[in-house]
Amino acid sequence: MSLALARKYRPRRFADVAVQSHVATTLRNAIGSDRLGHAYLFCGPRGTGKTTLARVLAMALNCEQKRPDHEPCGECPSCQRIWSGGASLDVIEMDAASNRSVDDARELRERAMYAPSGDDRHKIYILDEAHMLTREAWNTLLKVLEEPPPRVIFIFATTDPQKIQQAAAPVLSRVQRFDLRRIGPAEVRERLRSVLAAEGITAEPEALAMLARAADGSMRDALSLTDQALSLGGDTLTAERVRESLGLVHEEEHLRLLELVAQRQAGEVFATVARLADHGVDFSILLTDFANILRAQLAVVLGGTLPDLSERVRDALAARTGDFSAGDLLRMLHLVSELEPHMRRSGQQQLLFETLLVRCALLDRTLDLEQVLRGVSEGGGAPRAAAAPASRRAAPPPSTAAPRASAPPPAPIPVVADRAEATTGPRIPLDLNRLVEHWESITDAVHGEHGALMLSSTLAHATPSAVTASGTVTLTVTAEAHAELISGGAATVLAAIRRRFDGVQAVAVRVETPEADRAPRRLNEGAVKADRMAMLRKQSPLLDAAVEALDLELLD
Repeated sequence: MSLALARKYRPRRFADVAVQSHVATTLRNAIGSDRLGHAYLFCGPRGTGKTTLARVLAMALNCEQKRPDHEPCGECPSCQRIWSGGASLDVIEMDAASNRSVDDARELRERAMYAPSGDDRHKIYILDEAHMLTREAWNTLLKVLEEPPPRVIFIFATTDPQKIQQAAAPVLSRVQRFDLRRIGPAEVRERLRSVLAAEGITAEPEALAMLARAADGSMRDALSLTDQALSLGGDTLTAERVRESLGLVHEEEHLRLLELVAQRQAGEVFATVARLADHGVDFSILLTDFANILRAQLAVVLGGTLPDLSERVRDALAARTGDFSAGDLLRMLHLVSELEPHMRRSGQQQLLFETLLVRCALLDRTLDLEQVLRGVSEGGGAPRAAAAPASRRAAPPPSTAAPRASAPPPAPIPVVADRAEATTGPRIPLDLNRLVEHWESITDAVHGEHGALMLSSTLAHATPSAVTASGTVTLTVTAEAHAELISGGAATVLAAIRRRFDGVQAVAVRVETPEADRAPRRLNEGAVKADRMAMLRKQSPLLDAAVEALDLELLD
């Protein structure tokens, strides 16, 4: 029986380990300078060479041919046994997932006390999936890791070093840690090309690119997937064979999904997805492919390029540059990222994917609503986001949000202002409680739309205290200087209020000194609702804009 490609082409030397030269060079130099550590921790994603490096290190230390470059020969009986994972007296490879208990750790510690089989050899323990060891097992190994017997080396391999940190933090100070890198698509393609050339098989560049993307940074997965594709037969590895063997969707289908979104054809989503479901598509893989095509389109829109795209896809994405903005694509990618955790464990994957595509196809309507909410258009009712001050000012305290029952207040200072030009669009009927709710946005508008920063800051300290039937709004301040400044900017204040409220004819300012007698505020249902709405709007800018644009009311 022939060996799988992942086993047949497992590296036999440090120099052959792809991408991980920073680890391989360090280990080889440590052998040459006789500065080997007694315990190592290899961390990294699956298929990046953790176990391979551990075996190559064991081969180099126990090789029967001591080479001057400190590389293992890979041919002697010792190297052959270690490389193949066969039985060896001095190299013990264990799976920590199935040997994780304290009893297993105690047995390992006792076996480590026995010397290697020869004076020129090392005893090496390789524990894969080391994060599966229990806290008690780590505690059992702690002493032997700190003071191991001569010529005994422990090598731990893990994909999740954080679990070791949580379960046995003292262990990390007793090992030398090496973090292995993910293997990029370019390195995977080059390795596959050399392996297939050694097998006498030619491969289309697009087929290699598809395998490299599907491998997701794992060289072992790439070789295993290549084996799977080669099982269909033939002397040429084509993109169609890879697509058929891995159950991948043709890139034309990816472009078709992108076209549905670009053309806002939400009604066509269900028929298209149903057709893909009839072909047995894996919706988890399809979701990943859809995210990749969105990412590629974003790169094209931003002027970047992705090297692992076919010319057909490059041309199609370039032709659609004007159909999407970067903001569109970022929102859609965010929708994908929100859906991904739910997709694999859902029993309704097709429904989830259809919903995602419909949301993306209707994104233009969502954006139009967002423009209304944020007042992007000049005629909108809400303040423009770009014009809002960097720091939001606090809303008026609820205790000052309604008229007070008090001693006769000072007479308001009338403000004479020409009638400002009214803006188009629906406005809210003038009401004191609603005016209090909207007061913060009005003060922001004075700054953002009119550029009056000092006037806006002064208005933030003013409180709408009365509204007359004739349309006069009375503002209460605590200082004469504030009253003078508001009086000087009366036209601006009046225009800002009129943008949101109908029936406003004039603004008056009343100075209320701190010594004035103040009676407790009378509470009624309207005041409570006004206070509640003001608090909710302050907590959520989106709700604030929605209330203002859609004239929402608090029911309960």
